[in-house]
Amino acid sequence: MADVHELQLALHLPDSLPAPELDLLRWHLGEAGGDAEGEVAGGADRHDEVYEYPLLASRGPAWKIDGVLVGELHLGSRGWALSARQEVHPDEFDDLGRLVRWLGARTTTVGVLGHLRFYETDVPDLLIARDGSVHRAGLRLDRLAESPTDVLAHGWI
Repeated sequence: MADVHELQLALHLPDSLPAPELDLLRWHLGEAGGDAEGEVAGGADRHDEVYEYPLLASRGPAWKIDGVLVGELHLGSRGWALSARQEVHPDEFDDLGRLVRWLGARTTTVGVLGHLRFYETDVPDLLIARDGSVHRAGLRLDRLAESPTDVLAHGWI
């Protein structure tokens, strides 16, 4: 048995993101030119903590959750667009929590910006950006409403 979780993020950041913060994000994505010593705290506070390794840098076939591990950052008309899908272990949750809170303090995305799901479960916990912070919302269902024929149809539930 493994303790692997799937972390997915999809959000926008302002195009005015300061260079040190952009460098830190690029470092987490495994891009050249990134810097692990950028600002890591939410808001205006600065911590002297440094991440041990990039948290969004895995690429290629996933080990346990199926599909592909990715991490992309691109500048577009709405600012910096970030998408990532990673396999993570609970030992990484403290660092990942700091990173997700850091992103939440900067994102222009309102609402769901990603999810965290244990690899053996069907229903993820949502990561929701609101008022400069991120909240984790656990979806608890007593039954799962499913439709094998209307997967993407409007109003299928």
